[in-house]
Amino acid sequence: MPKNSEKWLRVIGIGEDGWEDLGADAKLLLYESQVVLGGERHLKMLPDDWKGKRISWTSPMRESVEKILSFRPDRFKNGKSSVPRNKQKERVSVAVLASGDPLCYGVATKLLRHLHIDEVCIKPALSTFSLICSRVGWSLPDIETLTLHGRPLEMLHPFVQPGAKLAVLSKDSTTPQKTADLLANRGFGKSEITVLEHLGGSKEKKFSGRADSWEHSGGADLNAMAIECIPARSADVIPRIPGLPDEAFVHDGQLTKCEIRAVVLSKLMPIVDQVLWDVGAGCGSVAIEWMRSHPRCMAVAIEKSKTRLKMIEQNAIQLGVPLLKIVPGTLPDVLGNLTLPDAIFIGGGLSNFKQKDSSSLLDLCWKLLKPGGRLVAHAVTFETEQQLLSWHKKNGGDLTRLSISRADSIGKFNGWKPLRPVTQYSVTKEY
Repeated sequence: MPKNSEKWLRVIGIGEDGWEDLGADAKLLLYESQVVLGGERHLKMLPDDWKGKRISWTSPMRESVEKILSFRPDRFKNGKSSVPRNKQKERVSVAVLASGDPLCYGVATKLLRHLHIDEVCIKPALSTFSLICSRVGWSLPDIETLTLHGRPLEMLHPFVQPGAKLAVLSKDSTTPQKTADLLANRGFGKSEITVLEHLGGSKEKKFSGRADSWEHSGGADLNAMAIECIPARSADVIPRIPGLPDEAFVHDGQLTKCEIRAVVLSKLMPIVDQVLWDVGAGCGSVAIEWMRSHPRCMAVAIEKSKTRLKMIEQNAIQLGVPLLKIVPGTLPDVLGNLTLPDAIFIGGGLSNFKQKDSSSLLDLCWKLLKPGGRLVAHAVTFETEQQLLSWHKKNGGDLTRLSISRADSIGKFNGWKPLRPVTQYSVTKEY
């Protein structure tokens, strides 16, 4: 492995106190660099005797990433360089300044999607999460960590659970108040919020309060929060395991009922970094529960009804998955630039096709499904059930009849009220 000084790119984590807190090796790497990229705040931390070229971050971030990649030596491109060594462009040593640990929601993560680690030297400082824990006495493995920088506030929702401890990177000075309002509206007004400004620096400041009586405003944009979630008896507790109550969703009756939904998710098997297509998504319940299972699970909800599209959007925000991709229309018309799926659920899509065309929907989904992917389809009518039976006969897989009954009153007595039975087809695509 090349020595750090031999790597063309150096990503240096820097704390709030700047240059003085850097180690000797990090300072040496910066002095050896001809170009340094970073935010204005970080570039001002460089000493006066550093004479290289300074480049400020631009928005969007990808432009800055492309700028960094433009310095990449020819020998690293496409594996082995086809450019003769005597004609290769001169090697330029580039440094990037980043807050704290560059691999913790930082720029190094983005850069390593394009570069090999042998090209990059990473010198981390303490992460903000480590600093938060040191200030409030928490154990890092026992808490949840997330960032709201550049992300919707509603992403907090799945993390708000009784007794949960959250370390959160704020977007700006307004984030603590907005977070307090969100917690209070969920019935978690007793939650304790500690805001830490300028962590690790001479301007560090700490203040705390309850969510339902939060009165701190006008703080610094550079802040992070430690949140201890404490519910009231009436708190809106929404678990992350599949099978949320039907009442958790805005719907018009067209949703996969909670008991059935739990079975569906067990067949779809949400896996980190995988993508689900929810075809004929209705109110989006299956796609939303897929994404709630893990912050890195992604989903696409495909629905033609304008009314239900609005329901999907509302449900995604309220249930903490605002990044759900919502696509108006039907397959195959909306394929466009959709990411190929690792799992597909056809809940209402089959009924949107004439019988002679329904098999083409299954054929299309099967063709687009990645190897190892899971396909689950439901039928509640004789016609759509027959389509699944025919598909099963040709392609194998599993067929299951799901029938749920709920207790209901019958006059002065109680009895079972059956829900409409569902025929479920499921299959896994071989590698």
